[in-house]
Amino acid sequence: MQFDLKDLRLFLLVAQVGSLSRAAEQSHLSLAATSARIRALEEQAGMPLLVREARGVRLSPPGEAFLFHARAMLQQTRQLQAELQEYGTGLRGHLRVFANTTAVTDFLPDILSAYLMEHPNISVDLQERPNARIADDIREGRADLGIIAGEVDTHGLTSVHFSTDRLVLVTPPTPAWRAVAQLPFAQVLHERFVGMHRGSTLQTFLDGVGQQLGHTLKLRIQLASFDAMCRMVAAGVGIAVVPESGAQRYAAAAHVHQIRLLDAWAVRPRYMLVRTLDGLPAHVQALMAAVQAHHAPSA
Repeated sequence: MQFDLKDLRLFLLVAQVGSLSRAAEQSHLSLAATSARIRALEEQAGMPLLVREARGVRLSPPGEAFLFHARAMLQQTRQLQAELQEYGTGLRGHLRVFANTTAVTDFLPDILSAYLMEHPNISVDLQERPNARIADDIREGRADLGIIAGEVDTHGLTSVHFSTDRLVLVTPPTPAWRAVAQLPFAQVLHERFVGMHRGSTLQTFLDGVGQQLGHTLKLRIQLASFDAMCRMVAAGVGIAVVPESGAQRYAAAAHVHQIRLLDAWAVRPRYMLVRTLDGLPAHVQALMAAVQAHHAPSA
């Protein structure tokens, strides 16, 4: 199917106002021209996208799907225009990085701040994504570099291991908790939790683990950083599961106690994903090298 962007914009306007005549007026077209363009879209789709009614129009079920994808196509067009404008002002590279919660909130900010200072003509689009979806995004070309943790299907991709982290439990430093060095996650499911923000990859994963064990986690508050989570735990709000690297960074200042989780899923190997290393742009290779250097053992 071949779609004109002007027709897609017109369809979005019709869907928004619920009227062909109002859409025609706002787009400075005749009603006949507006109706003809919409019918041409329906002919290409092979089915009605609108339901015509006495007082206007509404989307048919195929029209709802068409609207979703039309919005995505127009958004990608705007992103393309903006990116090309950046190249016109001297930008020489754009890097799309999709990563999990830990990477986005814990170590990538430090790495990217130094990377962007060293590469002033590079821009980075960093987005948080679920681990499994990141691999699909790399396969389908939606991102240049993916950063994941845990076991994910990476068939057809090149994966580069750069570190192994562990999820740990952080608790208030009370005598009862300090007496515990390690335990399985199932033993604390009755506790109240401090969680990551809704939709984060880590929180989604932990919610799934809880459901597999027959429990729904009792979340008292959800936050956007491991630092804030540790401070809430220290204040006695609840307990939390965080990466060991984050716990080590914030535990001393927040005064929390760390407990090792005995579950196999708590051990999380970390990988960088690309489609292939052959012909990989230099600015992508440079960021991968920076990630590896950041996690290299100290001499």
